[in-house]
Amino acid sequence: MKTIAFYSTILVLFLGSVAAFGQEDYQQKIEALKLEKERIIDQEKEALKLEVRDINQRLDNGDITENEARVLKEEVAKQRALNIENRVAIIDNRIALLERNKGEVLTLAETDTIYDDWGRLGILIDGKPIISFRRNPRKREIKYDRRTYSDFVMAVGLNNALIEGQSLNDTPYKVGGSRFFEMGWQWRTRVFKNSNWLRFNYGFSFQFNGLKPDGNRIFVQEGNQTVLEEFEFDLDKSKFRMDNLVFPVHFEVGPSRLRKTERSMRYSIRDQFRLGFGGYGGFNLGTRQKLKYNRDGENVKDKLKRDYNSSDLIYGVSGYMGFDGVLLYIKYDLNPIFKDAEIKQNNISLGLRFDI
Repeated sequence: MKTIAFYSTILVLFLGSVAAFGQEDYQQKIEALKLEKERIIDQEKEALKLEVRDINQRLDNGDITENEARVLKEEVAKQRALNIENRVAIIDNRIALLERNKGEVLTLAETDTIYDDWGRLGILIDGKPIISFRRNPRKREIKYDRRTYSDFVMAVGLNNALIEGQSLNDTPYKVGGSRFFEMGWQWRTRVFKNSNWLRFNYGFSFQFNGLKPDGNRIFVQEGNQTVLEEFEFDLDKSKFRMDNLVFPVHFEVGPSRLRKTERSMRYSIRDQFRLGFGGYGGFNLGTRQKLKYNRDGENVKDKLKRDYNSSDLIYGVSGYMGFDGVLLYIKYDLNPIFKDAEIKQNNISLGLRFDI
């Protein structure tokens, strides 16, 4: 009998604790929903402040009249008030559902992807968050007038040298075998406030300028002179390369299309003609020569990294023209390839440039 009474007491205490826990659990949910209501109101009010500020900025810039500004403010205020009313009503219904059923609410078993007010992405299963990670930790305000854009820049084409006292037809370098490659990043800023016909482009690029001597010759450094000399073995490949870090600056002209809405104003140069002219300056990162040849029946590959009396400072002029992001590109180094050379040589490149 004592055993029955003991276990009965334990059972009553257990059921009582479960009931109390369940009561406390759904009450906590209700309190959390009430806090969510306050956050919803604060969020919509903050959004309204930002929209009113944008409208005032457009009014100060002269883009809209005072009457248009007043109408826009009334519209956004009405929209935010309705948002608060609808979103708060949803929370009130959820609270009423919990209170009426003492927290015992049926839900559909489904998986949803959600984003919370802080931009976190998560997975809901049966209404409960299972996975959560940040998508965007900071909400960014849409800028009405964006004047600066950025692009990844890549260029490729033929490379050669203009030699003092000689024409390009007499170059000692293979025309088809000498090539260049360039990649970097640029920023494009509209110069004038109310017009986009002139842009200022600036950025940085890595240039790889290659020269392939014709015949069976290689570059040899003799004191402060670098010259081409006949190689003792039959060459399969002889390539000379200069790697540079430069900072291009261009002025760009060309038409554009204006796209204007209530929330943004954008100038588009897509499918438009572009002409750029300017120059660049930077540093020589390294100079090397790659040789492939057969020596006594053995295939040999030599990679020679030397100074080769190449110029440390790189500077020149460049230009491009074309449509959209596909451009004909030319650049010319004003600095000589080799310092203190008896015969001055300047690198020149012609190819295609892609603004991606």
